[in-house]
Amino acid sequence: MKISEQWLRQWANPSVDSETLGEQLTMAGLELDGMEMIAPPFSGVVVGEVIECAQHPDADRLRVTRVNIGTGELLQIVCGAPNVRVGLKVAVATVGAVLPSDDDKGFKIKKGKLRGVESHGMLCGASELGLEDKIDGLLELADDAPIGVDVRSYLNLDAKIFEIAITPNRGDCLSVLGLAREIAVINRLPLNRVSFDVINPSTTASVGVQVANTTACPRYLAQRIDGIDRSVATPEWMESALVASGVRTHNFLVDVTNFVLLELGQPLHAFDADKIVGDIVVRDSVAGETVELLNEQTITLTGDELVIADDVGVLALAGIMGGARSAVSDETTSIVLESAHFDQLAIAGRARRFGLHTDASQRFERGVDFELPRTALDRATSLIISVAGGAAGQITTAETLDKLPARHSIRVPVAKVEQLLGVTISSDEIVDILNRLEIATSLEGDTLICQAPSHRFDMNIAEDVVEEVARIYGYDHIDVRLPSFAVDMRYDDTADLIHVAKLTLADAGYHEAVSFSFSDAKIESLFDDKSLGAVLPLANPISSDLAVMRRTLLSSLLPVVSYNLNRQQARVRLFETGLSFVGADVASLVQTPSLAIVATGTVYPEQHHANRAMDFFDLKRDVESLLPATLNKAHISYERADLDFLHPGQSAYLSVNGERLGWFGQLHPSIAKAMDLPSVWVAELNLDKLIALNHTQSAIKAPSKFPSVRRDLAVLVDTDIAWQSLEADIRATAGVHLQDVWLFDVYTGERLPTGTRSLAFAMVFQNHDATLEDEQIKKAVDKVVAVLDDKHGAKLRD
Repeated sequence: MKISEQWLRQWANPSVDSETLGEQLTMAGLELDGMEMIAPPFSGVVVGEVIECAQHPDADRLRVTRVNIGTGELLQIVCGAPNVRVGLKVAVATVGAVLPSDDDKGFKIKKGKLRGVESHGMLCGASELGLEDKIDGLLELADDAPIGVDVRSYLNLDAKIFEIAITPNRGDCLSVLGLAREIAVINRLPLNRVSFDVINPSTTASVGVQVANTTACPRYLAQRIDGIDRSVATPEWMESALVASGVRTHNFLVDVTNFVLLELGQPLHAFDADKIVGDIVVRDSVAGETVELLNEQTITLTGDELVIADDVGVLALAGIMGGARSAVSDETTSIVLESAHFDQLAIAGRARRFGLHTDASQRFERGVDFELPRTALDRATSLIISVAGGAAGQITTAETLDKLPARHSIRVPVAKVEQLLGVTISSDEIVDILNRLEIATSLEGDTLICQAPSHRFDMNIAEDVVEEVARIYGYDHIDVRLPSFAVDMRYDDTADLIHVAKLTLADAGYHEAVSFSFSDAKIESLFDDKSLGAVLPLANPISSDLAVMRRTLLSSLLPVVSYNLNRQQARVRLFETGLSFVGADVASLVQTPSLAIVATGTVYPEQHHANRAMDFFDLKRDVESLLPATLNKAHISYERADLDFLHPGQSAYLSVNGERLGWFGQLHPSIAKAMDLPSVWVAELNLDKLIALNHTQSAIKAPSKFPSVRRDLAVLVDTDIAWQSLEADIRATAGVHLQDVWLFDVYTGERLPTGTRSLAFAMVFQNHDATLEDEQIKKAVDKVVAVLDDKHGAKLRD
């Protein structure tokens, strides 16, 4: 933000130089990015008056002038400007003067001849002095400009322009009022608020206003002003303030709204009253409707923008830019002046959506004082009528008070200030600092009761208050010392456990990939499955192949596999940890920390003597390696996966303690074909649930001193019976001495009845307190056989 130092000093004028003032703002958190003079350096230019003006004898476009610069002798200067005339006060560059030039060396004025006539200097236009040209010709000075005075001094061209970086949380400082308020507090000065006469309505003219979305616009004010004299130009003092603050001047009505915007921080907009049809309506846009903006850009609205409309259609994009249909012109004599408070969330992102960045949107996105609209409206009306006349109509106010931002008291223990800052500040000084910042503060015992003002949207918690104390007390007054703090010995080892999981996969030959959280919509469509949910499209994707948020990490990993395969890497092993995103909009978005694996090619590198293609059980081994070594295998279970993007016969869900941890298996051949990939094995686990398993503490037992006994059990069952069901029943039936059970053989063949298969389980029994007897083991095995027969029709093999 650029702002005139001279303008700031009208509100608060400390007895410090420009550099010190800039340093004060920087140390208060308002960083001074740059400081420059209104005009670049030049010398030898004074105020002069044209006394004589005659036609050049040999040039139609040149005039021979005689100019008084107060030395007692008139200077003869040849000039070609169309507006040179007798009596004109001008800027005269005398012989020896140095004017600005593009090469920074300066352009020196010398005595010379133009078409045979001597010229002792130069009459200057604005551009010759490094200023903005507003007319074609000489810079015309005021009639009362004192002759012979240095032009830099007369026009105050040595005044500084501050360029200040305003952080997003300090939207209240995007104005002279906001910056001057900071300067006044820092230097313990009163704030010289501008005084003006409030114009009372002189006509009954009014504007009908309806606010349909009171959450987005809880306060809207409009006032009609008729009979404005458009022949009146923008006053020089207003024009100078705007130009010195980096704002181009247009016409008086536009300049007034820009002036109040910079002065108070409240965006205003002037509509041509004769172009409004019916009432003004503040509403949400309708998807598909269009509006031509003041910059001649026609935009198509999507349905979630806030607009100002009338009976015909959209008049303006609320809080961002007005529309061309209702724009004021040089013929406009009746206007409707708008001053409103728009909610930050209703404006945020909308300007960027259409490639816009305006002074209004910059302020509304950061938050504007909700008590400011009436003051700004009165100020603008007063300026318009005092300069260009006119009759003020009635002010129409539409507001919903309970939708305005709430200001809650903030309680801050005085001890917290020292705790956070490491310096002792008396409670009286703290209260004084906060009250000077217009943060109404009182002391109740050892607690500060603070009420943030309406312009401070960023103050909500005690730390915000302490930050304000630190800013004004001065960071350079705070000693460098270590703060005292209580040590919390609790340690969150989540990052360590994730690192261990990564090392496990790296040991198995996998490489870590780091990719974008965005994916190609075409690839994402290949993973359409009811279990994954909706896709969130990006409003402003960085490229067409990164247009949506990924619902599974495979959307990011599979293109990496393809990239490697296309570069002659036939064996690819990759994993990635990151977030998956499910939800059609931000409000419903669910972000899940995940770990994904992809693999293709052979099990071992090419030189291995017993190589083969990777299969389901190789992937299962890699997935199981991520589980805690102390995890009881009885708590691990699998079931056939029904995900559309996985091979129906080569995929499974992994569950622990009955809670699904993730899935793994072969990528569906149709998807592999669509992506021009060979057989690819994939897996994705919920990372939070995986880490939680590692946090579970297993009971520690001493090894048994007594021998274990193994019994093998082979049964015939129907082929459609899952072996996991039999294993679960064995564990539930065999008794407390069963230590482990596993499937070690599956047999099908001609020797078995049709539709059956043989499943062989190994059971290990052991007692921690005594040696098991054959009779105990026999009873346990017989009980298992009876249950398997009863529940599954399982028969012992001969």
